[in-house]
Amino acid sequence: MQEKYDIIGVNYNTTRKADPYLFDRLYKLLSPSLEGTYLDIGCGTGNYTSEFAKKGYQFIGIDPSEEMLTKAKNQNSHSTWKIGKAENIDLPSASIDGIIASLTLHHWQDLIQGFSELNRILKSNGKIIIFTATPKQMKGYWLNHYFPKMLMDSMIQMPAFDRIQSSLETANLKIDSTEKYFIQPDLQDLFLYSGKHNPKLYFDPTVRHGISSFSALSNIREVEQGLKTLEKDILSGEIYKIIKKYENTEGDYLFMTIKKV
Repeated sequence: MQEKYDIIGVNYNTTRKADPYLFDRLYKLLSPSLEGTYLDIGCGTGNYTSEFAKKGYQFIGIDPSEEMLTKAKNQNSHSTWKIGKAENIDLPSASIDGIIASLTLHHWQDLIQGFSELNRILKSNGKIIIFTATPKQMKGYWLNHYFPKMLMDSMIQMPAFDRIQSSLETANLKIDSTEKYFIQPDLQDLFLYSGKHNPKLYFDPTVRHGISSFSALSNIREVEQGLKTLEKDILSGEIYKIIKKYENTEGDYLFMTIKKV
């Protein structure tokens, strides 16, 4: 994972920016205090960490990629940046008031160990806010029509809701609430399904490079063929039928608020 994100991190900030709506939801769900210390686990280039820092909140960003953290440090010298993984966090027990984990669970090697570490460093009244997607939600992405193998591999990597829940319970944590997120047309953080309403986004190699499914899991031949078919369907208008076919009420991504048992 470290090498993968060192490669992705080269131009990551070009397309992966903090989205105002997503930040607002993270902010309101976390409800941070100016007196507290907070953690962004799997922080990447620290875009969301830095948004909290702009509001005066004390954050620590942890990521396994040196490349990502170098970019994080360059844009924000007010937060603390540390190399590390969810499964082994170099912080004292009960030292953190709250944690955010955005689009990172699928990169953890051991969910139970990761959640156990978060529980260890979290204060008794602290919260963990997770932003992720479940395989069930991903089955509703129209990307499946054009890149079936890539999406299947992505779904295999993505922890299912039941697995997240059972791993949390084993780590003495519980889901307090969930909130579905449906992709908005003005989304600024261009992750996997960011082109839901704008299929032409996927023709941009820079956008694809910032998405781990395209840059690390995809087969070049499938991507080339999928883009070719997508272009043809956009020109003919067939894309609208495909998008309509995949409409659902599951949500595209999911916010989860986690508390100690």
